[in-house]
Amino acid sequence: MRICKPFIAASLFSACLFFPNLYLSAQDANTMDDASKAEGDLITSKVEGNIFKPALVDATDERIKQLKVPAGFTVTKFAGNLGKPRMLAVSDKGHVYVTNRDEGTVTLLRDTNNDGKADENKVVAKREKMHGITIHQNKMYLITVEDVFTTDIKEDGTLGELKMIMEGLPDGGQHANRTIAVGPDNMLYISVGSTCNACEETSEESATMIQAKLDGSDKKIFAKGLRNTIGFDWHPQTKELYGMDHGIDWLGDESQKEELNKLVKDGNYGWPYVYEDGKPNLADTPPQGQTFEEYAKKTKFPELTYTAHSAPLAMKFYTGAQFPAEYKNSAFITLRGSWNRAEPSGYKVIRLKFENGKPAGFEDFLSGFLIDNNKSQFGRVVGLTQHTDGSLLITDDNNGVVYRVAYKQ
Repeated sequence: MRICKPFIAASLFSACLFFPNLYLSAQDANTMDDASKAEGDLITSKVEGNIFKPALVDATDERIKQLKVPAGFTVTKFAGNLGKPRMLAVSDKGHVYVTNRDEGTVTLLRDTNNDGKADENKVVAKREKMHGITIHQNKMYLITVEDVFTTDIKEDGTLGELKMIMEGLPDGGQHANRTIAVGPDNMLYISVGSTCNACEETSEESATMIQAKLDGSDKKIFAKGLRNTIGFDWHPQTKELYGMDHGIDWLGDESQKEELNKLVKDGNYGWPYVYEDGKPNLADTPPQGQTFEEYAKKTKFPELTYTAHSAPLAMKFYTGAQFPAEYKNSAFITLRGSWNRAEPSGYKVIRLKFENGKPAGFEDFLSGFLIDNNKSQFGRVVGLTQHTDGSLLITDDNNGVVYRVAYKQ
């Protein structure tokens, strides 16, 4: 089979990709009846894909000033020159920690004079491919691609010796950025992304959410069929677990949409065979001779969906007192931004609103990183956490910045 795809970058060009036995398109996939989906049937259609990567420019003071936030909010640099900062955590004492997967470091940032800017910067831990981080009861938990560590946090914010409590997680492949958190049940939750865009995995732990005890024991699969749920958190009132899953690439500009899932024990969320509300991914046939419709009936559909290819990363429910009351129990989500659609999506932070404990919709919260008619960008947002003072801290791994979003009455 041959699929010819127009790609958009600095200039327009085309390329052809070859796949055996199948022509497909997101549009046709949504309308095919089950009889045409059986193994061995000839399926012919067309897929179009685009590549558009806005050019990176500096995060100057002038550009930062034009960032958009709701009335009453301010955006400032909390720290800079951090290389490629990724995920964030804050201790009860207000010590800020940021990981850098390329350098394998955990850096301590301290604002000693409480002016909203870090004035101390110190590397306090290092392991190859360090990425996920969380703090629970004055212990820090860290995760690389395959291993989980824990350590004590000292009075001055530095760390004790790293102790490995879990090893042998699956190889990373396409999605090696593990994240970790402690749930209301005092259990560890670990997101293990898929090794590919869409395929049948060789490890049952790939494309899952894993649960384990705080000492790393009793590891088990909590939920599966999750392509790459980097950002997840628990609703402060209902204690229900929500996560944003990355959609499959190369199904078109508008497919697959990013999914907001309510994650439950033993839930199957469909990847790689079905997506959104049970749409079939024709390139991967469900196991045991099942039709796509039969397989979809065994899966959980998303609570909400968001613009395809936006690349959701961190997700954090707001529990602070600094923001107006309407923001309490909302979730904030970073969207690092697309590279594979004609018009870029993401490159911002959004708010997920809840009504009566249920997700009710998304709205922009921090935007404006795309400039020059979307041809340039000065920030791809990644990590997000709530500071002890109630402000939000957000990393940009393109310009090495940690931003602070605060509210002034």
